[in-house]
Amino acid sequence: MNTVVRASLAVALKQRGGCNCCQAVLLALADETALSGEDLKPIGAGFCAGMGTTQATCGALLGAGMIAGLKTKGENTLKYSRRLFDEFERLSGATLCKDLKETVNGAPRCSCDECVKNAIFAYGKVFNGEE
Repeated sequence: MNTVVRASLAVALKQRGGCNCCQAVLLALADETALSGEDLKPIGAGFCAGMGTTQATCGALLGAGMIAGLKTKGENTLKYSRRLFDEFERLSGATLCKDLKETVNGAPRCSCDECVKNAIFAYGKVFNGEE
C-alpha cells in the first residue's frame, strides 16, 4: 500500500470515530508490523490530544514512532524517531498538540486529519523514501 492510500485510510479511520489520531496511524501502518490492528489499537488508546490529553506530543506522531520501533525491532529506532519528528514538524509546523491546534488566521495550524496524514507521509519518507 502506498503512502497516499495509507494516509487516506488513516483519515477515514479517524473520521469514522472509534480511533484517536494515534490509533488511526497505528491501524493504517499495521501491515508494517507483526501485530494486528486489533493488537495495536489498545496500545494507542492513551495518546489522544497529546498523551493523556496533556496536549503534548501529537498522538499521530507518537503512533508513527511506535510503528518505527516495531519495524526496526528497536535497532537504531532513535535515529528513525528523530527523522520522523523532523519530517512531521516540517509538514505540520509543530509537534505539540497545543501548538498544532493553535488558531492561526481563524483555523488550527494543523487539523487532526492533517496531522494523521502528515504522520503517515513522514513515515513514508523516512522508511520508503516517498515524498
